[in-house]
Amino acid sequence: MFLPKYPDTPTPPPAHTHTVADPATVRRPAPQISVSTGAVATVLVGGVVLTALLAAVAVTAISVAVAAVVLRSMLRDQHRR
Repeated sequence: MFLPKYPDTPTPPPAHTHTVADPATVRRPAPQISVSTGAVATVLVGGVVLTALLAAVAVTAISVAVAAVVLRSMLRDQHRR
């Protein structure tokens, strides 16, 4: 039932023939990547702006956390009195 079925007459594998290609068609010039100065400046300015925004968010979060701790301690002192 699960035995493999082999062909009755074995056929040889097809012959592989190598053809030599013309070396001129095989060699391709490397693609030239030209990046303008404006694109580099835009990426740098964008990175600086995003980093500044991230720093602003971090400073804001820290200041809100400090204010929450101060308010909590002030309110705790009033409840004790």
